[in-house]
Amino acid sequence: MGSPALYLGMSTGLLHFDGSTFEADVLNATEPVVVDFYAGWCPPCKMMEPVVEQLSTEFAGRVKIGKLNTDDNQEIAIRYGVMGIPTLGLFKSGKLVDRLVGYPGGAGPIRSWIEKNSEAAKN
Repeated sequence: MGSPALYLGMSTGLLHFDGSTFEADVLNATEPVVVDFYAGWCPPCKMMEPVVEQLSTEFAGRVKIGKLNTDDNQEIAIRYGVMGIPTLGLFKSGKLVDRLVGYPGGAGPIRSWIEKNSEAAKN
């Protein structure tokens, strides 16, 4: 991979983004990137976590998917207008192109949102 992002689990492609690596891992990525803006104290964020992990495996090699703790990276959340969590942001070519706010109840709506917004995500 060559990316300085940290893996959160051995069996998943889910990454962890933070301020020191955000530009390299997200803004300069060649593939689309989904960022899960979350906080550890947020119950809907905890409900979304296994779904995001599942999708990171499904989209491995096509879309980079990772988490960014908004408590630890407030400046990034503010820069991209994250007003509530969880928020998923889809970045392409260094720009935020769409967002999905709140937990939509399962993998299906998130999968459809990723596919709608990312040509690389389609098989």
